[in-house]
Amino acid sequence: MAILDTIRTREDLLRLDGRQLCQLCEEIRAFLVEHISQTGGHLASNLGVVELTVALQLVFDTSVDRLVFDVGHQAYVHKILTGRMAQFSGLRTYGGIAGFPKPSESCHDAFIAGHASNAVSVALGMARARTLQGGQYQVAALLGDGAMTGGLAYEGLNDAGASGEPLIVILNDNGMSITPNVGGISRHLKLIRTKPGYFGIKMAYRRFTRAVPGGRLLYGATHRLKAFLKRHLVGITLFEEMGFSYIGPVDGRDIRRLTELLRYAKELRCPVLLHVITKKGCGYRPAEENPDRFHGVGAFDRASGTTEPAQRITFSDSFGETMLELAGQDPRVCAVTAAMQPGTGLDRFADRYPDRLFDVGIAEGHAVAMAAGLAKQGLLPVVAIYSTFLQRAYDMLLHDVGLLRLHVVFAVDRAGLVGEDGETHHGVFDVAYLRQVPGLQLYCPANQAELRLLLRKAVLELDGPVAIRYPRGGDGFLKSVCFQPVLREGHDVTLVAYGTMINPMLEAAVALKQQGIHAEVLKLTRLKPLEPEAVLASVRKTGRLFVAEEVADAGCIADVLFSAVAAAGVRAVVGKRNLGDRYIPHGSVQKLRELCGLDTNGLLAGIREVLANEA
Repeated sequence: MAILDTIRTREDLLRLDGRQLCQLCEEIRAFLVEHISQTGGHLASNLGVVELTVALQLVFDTSVDRLVFDVGHQAYVHKILTGRMAQFSGLRTYGGIAGFPKPSESCHDAFIAGHASNAVSVALGMARARTLQGGQYQVAALLGDGAMTGGLAYEGLNDAGASGEPLIVILNDNGMSITPNVGGISRHLKLIRTKPGYFGIKMAYRRFTRAVPGGRLLYGATHRLKAFLKRHLVGITLFEEMGFSYIGPVDGRDIRRLTELLRYAKELRCPVLLHVITKKGCGYRPAEENPDRFHGVGAFDRASGTTEPAQRITFSDSFGETMLELAGQDPRVCAVTAAMQPGTGLDRFADRYPDRLFDVGIAEGHAVAMAAGLAKQGLLPVVAIYSTFLQRAYDMLLHDVGLLRLHVVFAVDRAGLVGEDGETHHGVFDVAYLRQVPGLQLYCPANQAELRLLLRKAVLELDGPVAIRYPRGGDGFLKSVCFQPVLREGHDVTLVAYGTMINPMLEAAVALKQQGIHAEVLKLTRLKPLEPEAVLASVRKTGRLFVAEEVADAGCIADVLFSAVAAAGVRAVVGKRNLGDRYIPHGSVQKLRELCGLDTNGLLAGIREVLANEA
């Protein structure tokens, strides 16, 4: 019987000897490859933290102690060892377990973790709460996959180091976020990795002084000598300057050593940073050789590691191709992204124009502020960031770009529902927050042909801040360019949508016609400034208005249109369908649209409610 099959509780894990623990780690890797090859998910990052996670579970009782993940997609092994192994066949599917830590799912998940660089801040809050309440539990933050490229991590580290609170920060240093880490901090960590000698001397000296009579006095008396040796072997690390006791670096596959050092860190009763060297994709050759491709992967063949070929060209692909054309046409065009070069379609741009591609790491605020500097000096920056991550740069949108009306173009990828990554990744708030930026123009193409034209227009023809939002996938059946608002004429009800939501709305109109109801379908392309004249003209004719959007209810376009109808004195029955005032769970996009009433049948139900009423 496999050892993994016997692990039901932490006590089962604690009974294993060193050889069995090593075998368990190999079984966990095989389990991950087997299941993620079927469901898709984050593979490479989890393969790298197997031994580290086992060691954490040996040292901490995560049902009581608080283990806070930073970049939560490295939590699969944690989920396996905390009672959720049997649920992995439903990983990231609707109703199944999430791909990130989720407190509502298990008491072992201390906090949500979908966006990066906040774990130290959260953990420090927990540590301070423990102190104020007289608690005895341990608090640890596990950083990894590029979290240290985000500025928030240093705000947390700076405060935590100065606080003196007993807190353990584990740095999972694999040199990667999705692609190799960038910047000065990455170089600093690389330097530390090359000078591991000091810590070995420190531990040996500590063991020696403990073993001899009067050793503790000797240890204290030779503190200055120890400091001298340290400065000459590795120098003072950044973390020690912040107030942390630095331990490491340590091999992330050595369970015995990891367990020993984690227990030692607990004994210190102060802010400690444990530096662990891991390898992304460890134990599965295809993932080791291509860690970026196996970061977030769909179904793949276990034996060869080959992934299923892309079935269609995505909006991100079209964005990347158009950026190549624009860069070739105008040398001022440059691209900025935040650790999302492959996901935003900029790989070919980086190959062709490496001097004009700026990947700043997981630092969205910095990306937008830097783009403002580029624009102020006459360049044409295009900032490609996922909708859910652009939220992190809202102040820079308002202050650094908007206030000076700088010509920065925002390519807002992954707008709308994104599917399996769930609540932390759905891009459903951008319409509301982007429309608040004075002077910003906001566009929403319905297909990739429109994206290409709008991107070209935004970069070369428009002025001031411009944002173009588009979804994760490919086109629907509406593939032709149409910037005229009326797509289908009718006289019974006015239907309004934008982006790819126009596809189910057109399908609903076809179904209504079969029932003798003639709907007029209007497509919005520019959401700010919004020009409601075409909608008002249609509503004057039909007396009914129904608006569908794949966004949160607060700040939705429907409310703006309803206000315009009322202000114009037009009597009409109005209705809307959107994602409501809630966070949407994980699941396929189609399943989530059904859940929210944004599929064709859901829209038909909403339209019938409008048709059933009189103005």
